[in-house]
Amino acid sequence: MSGEPVVLPRGSSDSQPGAEFMFKEHFRRRGFLPETDPLNAFPSSSELALLDEIGRDLPSLLYDRGFRQFARTLELPPWPTDSVSAEDLPALRLYYVRVGFLASAYVNQVGQPPATILPANIAIPLVRACQLLQRPPILSYDGYALYNWKRFRKDGPIALGNIDTIQNFVHLYDEHWFILVHVEIEAIAARILDAIARAEDALANGDSDLVNRCLFQIAAAVQAQVDVLRRIPEHMDPALYYRTFRPYIRFFENVSYEGVEPRPAVMNFRGETGAQSSVMPTLVAFMKIPHKASMLTTHLADMRNYMPREHRMLIERVEAMPPVRPLAGKAAFNAVLEAIAEFRSIHYRWAQEYINRWTADPRGTGGTPYMQWLNQLIQETRSFMIE
Repeated sequence: MSGEPVVLPRGSSDSQPGAEFMFKEHFRRRGFLPETDPLNAFPSSSELALLDEIGRDLPSLLYDRGFRQFARTLELPPWPTDSVSAEDLPALRLYYVRVGFLASAYVNQVGQPPATILPANIAIPLVRACQLLQRPPILSYDGYALYNWKRFRKDGPIALGNIDTIQNFVHLYDEHWFILVHVEIEAIAARILDAIARAEDALANGDSDLVNRCLFQIAAAVQAQVDVLRRIPEHMDPALYYRTFRPYIRFFENVSYEGVEPRPAVMNFRGETGAQSSVMPTLVAFMKIPHKASMLTTHLADMRNYMPREHRMLIERVEAMPPVRPLAGKAAFNAVLEAIAEFRSIHYRWAQEYINRWTADPRGTGGTPYMQWLNQLIQETRSFMIE
């Protein structure tokens, strides 16, 4: 591995925001999941296969109080190129998942104080991979969920019962279940994005009938997501969630990235959180729900920096669409808003059950006062209904 310092990415500005609705067919087929199923292992002949071995062992390694000392001795294989093609993207995403999990495990090891230095042997590979992915160098929702699943039956659905995780922090199915619930929710979003794409044409043509059909399709899809989200307690114990694997997805606070410019590269990054999913921001953009400007809206805007670039561009495209409300019928428009509010209400309930009852810390894994903000989102969504 080269010892040359790398420059920490400072974020990227997408050219032509709101331009062509990129990968429309991909989004309509797969939601916000990758166009093809994630790569779940590197070729055994590749030097990158070492990352698979470390990934498989990680849940066991984290039981050892000497894990950090061991991790500092690892010679992680560098990403082999200075650029990435579409063909290379699945492998780069797996590289990011493996190294991102390792970095969060190092900083937030359960039973140890949070680390304030991420050693160069982990920091440099992580930063280089994240530069190519145009995202901050920390494990986020994309690496924890969107790129972290596989199907048992390749011809079966991307749904609970036919999917499993690739990488985990702990030897508990509770963590698998937590991730996989989100994967199915993301897969269902394909129906939402298909309806939004059809509504775009309907709005351009002033076709109110088609607008309303699209709205009912969206409402049904969001309700299907609600039904999946309700299943969280089936295989996830609140105490185990809070004590065993939630700590690993917390934010990085005043962490120095060794070997990374500028020096000292002491950084603060948001931890993995559902607020980094593109589903709700896309729905808010499409419905033009007016959320009051506050620290909440600033936080939600910042969450976009942790989304894949093409997701950010899609949201900008949807924001540029004309409002649907003038052509919408009351029943169809309100059905979407009620489904969104119900989804947020279930989320609020699980936040209370799985997090808030266990701690006096008002901050979520993204570092925000989540309970107050979740309730505000619910109220503002319902207040936008057509009377």
